[in-house]
Amino acid sequence: MKKLDDFRLMFGKRELVPIMVGGMGVDISTSALALEIARLGGIGHISDAMVKTITDRRFNTNYVKEKLQIYKFNVCNMDKSAVHFRLNELAEATKLHVGKTMEAVRGAGMVFINCMEKLTMNAPKETLAVRLRSALDAGIDGITLAAGLHLSSFSLIEDHPRFRDAKLGIIVSSVRALQLFIRKNARTNRLPDYVVVEGPLAGGHLGFGMDWAKFDLATIVGEVLTWLKSEKLDIPVIPAGGIFTGSDAVRFMEQGAAGVQVATRFTVADECGLPDKVKQEYFRASEEDVEVNETSPTGYPMRMLKSSPSIGAGTRPNCEAYGYLLDATGHCAYIKAYNKVVEENPGAKKVEVFDKTCLCTHMRNFDCWTCGQYVYRLKDTTVKAADGSYMQLSAQHVFEDYQFSTDNRIALPAFAA
Repeated sequence: MKKLDDFRLMFGKRELVPIMVGGMGVDISTSALALEIARLGGIGHISDAMVKTITDRRFNTNYVKEKLQIYKFNVCNMDKSAVHFRLNELAEATKLHVGKTMEAVRGAGMVFINCMEKLTMNAPKETLAVRLRSALDAGIDGITLAAGLHLSSFSLIEDHPRFRDAKLGIIVSSVRALQLFIRKNARTNRLPDYVVVEGPLAGGHLGFGMDWAKFDLATIVGEVLTWLKSEKLDIPVIPAGGIFTGSDAVRFMEQGAAGVQVATRFTVADECGLPDKVKQEYFRASEEDVEVNETSPTGYPMRMLKSSPSIGAGTRPNCEAYGYLLDATGHCAYIKAYNKVVEENPGAKKVEVFDKTCLCTHMRNFDCWTCGQYVYRLKDTTVKAADGSYMQLSAQHVFEDYQFSTDNRIALPAFAA
């Protein structure tokens, strides 16, 4: 019976344990988590989602406060076109977050950053260029391009001295998306170093419509592998979404995958940035508590717990402080949904907005409980205390369970009473 440790993810001559932990945004995938995965020989992700909020928390900067002060005059105005990010501050925050992480790397593994194209920030091209280039400047090992097709992302950094040195990968949910990415970026003469194929059971934003249940990760991975072989392209393929045990991972490795990306089981690790009380919500979740909805203003369906405080919350748009989802004209789908409800309820002190959610505010407050489909199985990975709470796990415990387990078994932690 094979185990995941019988395989290795190869980047040239560099050998890694074939486990990549996904980049869960707004400091859910913390530096501490990514660094521990790297120490153990895998690939850990941090995320640059709302990077100014992260540096304010971690390093006592005041980016959010200062941005709010600049645009305070506009707080009650639903037209947010005047609200912009200072690119020099965005660069500073990214370099601080990435640089401090890379200074602490130990072990044989690597640390990548997850970069969402859908964080348009009222200047999509300009802000994306700064985020990508600043991460490279700060020494990140690799960049995973997420939440978008990234058809021009390579062109934004092709003149950077590390463009061919750092590992650059793309997340896709279909062979067609991969074909489009490679075709549109062909001019740079640079292929992706890896492809994360994310299936319909993944957490957070999905690369599918509301018909996601019609799709299957193994089938999509097979299509991608077949197409790459037909094109004689040697690009590592890394499946993601619903890979809950080491045995699940082995099945993909035997299919021809180079590694696997996992995340949900690490949401309840000590090193994960979710508050402890939220981790307990994940442990307690049942299968019926999980839903895919369209509340995200990005336009992508999103998987989360039905009990997420973000659902129905009538938070006034706070783009003056955050504003990461403002499009190139300063609009966000949540602002439109909020205005509609306010107009329908004149004089109401508090409103409930169910159509969309203020993703910036609620991700910042850990109130949008995104999760993978198998979150309800987390209770089976640990032990329950007398008070009804579940024991949190170390990232090392979860990582090594993936690495060494066989027969679909999950190793339970030793309970300290």
